Amino acid sequence: MVTALITHDSSLKHVTPPGHPERVARYEAVMEALGAERFGALERREAPVCERAEILRCHPEAHVMEIERAIPATGFTSLDPDTHVSAGSLEPALRAVGGCVAAVDAVLAGEVANAFVAMRPPGHHAETAQAMGFCLFGNAAIAAKRALDHHGLRRVAVLDFDVHHGNGSQDLLWEERRALFASSHQMPLYPGTGAASETGIAGNVLNVPLASATGSAEMRAAWDGAILPAVEAWAPELIIISAGFDAHRDDPLANLYWTTEDFGWLTRRICEVAEGCCGGRVVSTLEGGYDLQALAESVAAHVDVLMEFGA
Repeated sequence: MVTALITHDSSLKHVTPPGHPERVARYEAVMEALGAERFGALERREAPVCERAEILRCHPEAHVMEIERAIPATGFTSLDPDTHVSAGSLEPALRAVGGCVAAVDAVLAGEVANAFVAMRPPGHHAETAQAMGFCLFGNAAIAAKRALDHHGLRRVAVLDFDVHHGNGSQDLLWEERRALFASSHQMPLYPGTGAASETGIAGNVLNVPLASATGSAEMRAAWDGAILPAVEAWAPELIIISAGFDAHRDDPLANLYWTTEDFGWLTRRICEVAEGCCGGRVVSTLEGGYDLQALAESVAAHVDVLMEFGA
């Protein structure tokens, strides 16, 4: 068995305004890091354009049409103060969804042990009918619905370690009794959601906020003491990771003090839990991370561990 890397260079066509943190250079940094010799064993696959029906698992038709209409011939269209699209933005957004769907299909078919989807734009802030926080479609939540509705799984867990709360994933999965959404995130911080009191329609949402300036010890305690035991109790048949790397101490958009090694540790713990409950079936998709060196190093640490468990 191997680890799949699912990606597509259309990510380079999603151009954002000058100075925007979610920029083309993020994709370039990730792909340069994963081009190192030690990643030669990755099974590299192209992220396909998704079927429209996949997006409609989570978003209404009107939302998809709004995104399509917003794509400009030149320049930029602002969907909110933080979220912008340009002429080349639609294809990579559709391939980001398609890559997550393809990853779920490949892992559940036993073609690969696990998968990392390296696409942009990210997805965990996109709510049911609102693009926001750099995100157009809810990539991770759509992947979860694919696993549940198409493959017939009974329970899926979506684990989010991005420094910003995945309000979109929470919104899309709030009433999905078959999905556990669990997140650690800095609070207070954008988008302002993610309180521990937010628990979903049936206790299927678990939020563990972390105070500003906390680091490795607090993170490890949160995951080992609260989140991972909840995942084990949920007994998912697939784990999907919203892999944001902006909790790194060098990231400019937040104030947590995680290290590159922390992302390796956390990936290992998630994979260990996955080994115990779902045969190691893990799909990970790129979310945030805005210091290019920290992003590259943290993604490399993350994929190193996926490959170790996928071997």
